[in-house]
Amino acid sequence: MVKTVLKIDGMMCGMCEAHINDAVRKKFNIKKVSSSHSEGKTEIVSEKALGMTELKSVIDETGYTLVSVSTEPCKKKIFGIF
Repeated sequence: MVKTVLKIDGMMCGMCEAHINDAVRKKFNIKKVSSSHSEGKTEIVSEKALGMTELKSVIDETGYTLVSVSTEPCKKKIFGIF
């Protein structure tokens, strides 16, 4: 599992978060995505690393600005307690 964190400029509200989340879900086979306009970030959990070119393209298409991308191994949670 891989956790990808996107720093995104331009999100102003919950609808912006939903717009980003929907675009990511439509383009990639992922386990989870969540965005925070107040923190200016989107976190994606997937089985394998996502393509940086494709991520930039998806975010650009939404009208927001992708500032940076970071990835790290993601540990599976068992029953939500670990």
